[in-house]
Amino acid sequence: MDGARQRLDKWLFFARLQKSRTLAAKLVAAGKIRVNRDKVDNPARSLKVGDVLTITFQNQVLVVRVEQPGTRRGPPAEARTLYANLSAPTDPATVLAAVDLEDEDGEDDLDEDGD
Repeated sequence: MDGARQRLDKWLFFARLQKSRTLAAKLVAAGKIRVNRDKVDNPARSLKVGDVLTITFQNQVLVVRVEQPGTRRGPPAEARTLYANLSAPTDPATVLAAVDLEDEDGEDDLDEDGD
């Protein structure tokens, strides 16, 4: 399947990077995906093996390389074989710093009435 091509929205759905093809199409149409550094807004854009996708989610960026086209939306283990994750690993210290549950004075972030 080296020369095989597949629609971008369909591949995102098969790779389990979106819950539905409709959501995948909306993500693409919103300009949240780049293919080989080019911004894409057409869900019907063809992907081929070796293409690099940069996907912007709410507060993270995912970079993946297409390893093979999908044939179905299978289990997660099967879906992970469709791509190679090129994103930098998340630093746990950065994640913990972003999730600040306490003020700097050590008190919980609760309203004055305790809610």
